[in-house]
Amino acid sequence: MFNHTIFNNVVTGVAILLGLIALGNGVFMAVAPESWYWLVPGVPDRGPFNQHFVRDIGINYMLIGVAFIYGSIYAKHRLLLWLVPTAWLVVHAIFHVWEVLVGICGPESLIVDFAGVTLPALLGLGLIYGRYRAQASE
Repeated sequence: MFNHTIFNNVVTGVAILLGLIALGNGVFMAVAPESWYWLVPGVPDRGPFNQHFVRDIGINYMLIGVAFIYGSIYAKHRLLLWLVPTAWLVVHAIFHVWEVLVGICGPESLIVDFAGVTLPALLGLGLIYGRYRAQASE
């Protein structure tokens, strides 16, 4: 028998974890952009350091983190709060695939980027599916 409570708790827990990681990453990018640039695998291979750009994206990650966390707390707006950052994460992952397809990066970059780019997008999609499934059974 399917246990909705356990399923909802797992989905919410994943959203909180994803939100905390995104928020932490964004704060790191905003506070120490050059350190972030040199410490994250694959980033220096994509072009020269640009403090402004790293901080801009850091702000985006902070907002993504807040949306996932806020959506975990307030179920009424959960689907929308998770859908918007997931859309950005998915498009970001597609952009990384496009870079490989047009020859900007080698295929190995998809492996290097997986944990920081593709996995968050897949987790976001899983959250959207989980929330949709939960709403359908309510």
